[in-house]
Amino acid sequence: MSDAALPPAADKPLAGRLALVTGASRGIGAETAFALGAAGAHVLLVARTTGGLEEVEERIHAAGGSATIAPLDLIDGESIGRLAGAVAQRWNALDIMVLNAAILGSLASVQAIDTKELARTLTLNVSAQQALIAAFDPLMRASRDARLIALTSSVARNPRAYWGGYAASKAALEALVLTYGEEVKNISSIRTHIIDPGATRTAMRAKAFPGEDPASLKSPETVAHAVRDIIIGDAPNGQYMRVEA
Repeated sequence: MSDAALPPAADKPLAGRLALVTGASRGIGAETAFALGAAGAHVLLVARTTGGLEEVEERIHAAGGSATIAPLDLIDGESIGRLAGAVAQRWNALDIMVLNAAILGSLASVQAIDTKELARTLTLNVSAQQALIAAFDPLMRASRDARLIALTSSVARNPRAYWGGYAASKAALEALVLTYGEEVKNISSIRTHIIDPGATRTAMRAKAFPGEDPASLKSPETVAHAVRDIIIGDAPNGQYMRVEA
């Protein structure tokens, strides 16, 4: 038996897998990338901030993992196509894609939402996510066990006053990802999953709840481990999971 045919070691269950994580320069994205790298995956780190990506890359390498940084602005749709083309030149398949990048926008009543800001929120939180799925669909179909994980929010299913713009974007993201899962479930190995992190100690949470004690919230690592576990496990297509403390 060749080395390539050997099963991954128990402590590296994602060995030989390629993962892409957006919003990977900080918070949940950074910790998810680190968790996947520690589990053996080669991680493509995507975000706008080069410095933050380099720090995450260094952490992964220091822990014995491997990663490649890909600084880009997901709102620039053409950059997504270029990234997919570059990845396809180097790798034959994409096994894991974590759609984590998002913006909150301003919290306002529905009638007071700024139209231009809403358009930007929907562009990143929805349109860019569709562009990522479309661009990497061929590479995910080429995987023997592909997972697409989208990070959502409870407001997508349980409306909260003044959160209309963000809630609408997350509800649309859930519908988009789950619909894609239904479309490909019988013709590929791709499985889609929706994860609601719940109240987590992140910069976005601090912006939304400036008076909240960060120590009372779960860490991004807790969410990252939940993402890792749903990938390693045998979760069914379309599974929704809320991460508890």
